[in-house]
Amino acid sequence: MTQDEVLIATVIASWKQVTGRVSASLADATEERLDKQVAPGRNRVRYLIGHLTAINDRLFTGLEIGERLHPELDEAYVANPDRKLPDPVSAEELKKAWFDVTEKLTAAFEALTPAQWLERHTAVSAEDFAKEPLRNRLAMLLGRTNHVALHSGQAVLAK
Repeated sequence: MTQDEVLIATVIASWKQVTGRVSASLADATEERLDKQVAPGRNRVRYLIGHLTAINDRLFTGLEIGERLHPELDEAYVANPDRKLPDPVSAEELKKAWFDVTEKLTAAFEALTPAQWLERHTAVSAEDFAKEPLRNRLAMLLGRTNHVALHSGQAVLAK
C-alpha cells in the first residue's frame, strides 16, 4: 500500500470501529432501551440513532457517492428536537435504516481512491475549496466519524 492508501484505510478503519460499536449495541436493543433518555429531560437513544442515521445519510450526496436512502428521517431527527414530532418509523425500522446507511456508506468509502478522497465535498464551493483544500471529502468523513463517537458516548449514559 502507498502512504496515501494507508492514511485513507486508517480513516475508514476508524469509521468502521466507531459505527461498529453503535451497530453492536443496536443489534439487540429493545424498544424500551431505545426510548431511554440519556439524562432526565434529555434526548432519547432513539432520537440519537435517528439523528445519526439522518446525518450520515447526507454523506451520500455530500460526498457525491449516491442518493440518500432515508430523507424521511430529517424532519423528526434533524430539523426538530426530540419528542417535538412523532417518531416517523418504528424502532425496528430505525435500526434497519442505521444498518442500511452504514453498510452502503462503508462500501462506497472503500471504493473511492485516495485522489477522490482529497476532492472537495458539496458543502464547499469551488472558490472556497481553492483557498482551503483541507475542506475535502476525507475531512467530512472525519467530522462524521467524530459526530457518531460523540452521540454514541451520550447513548451510553442511558444504560
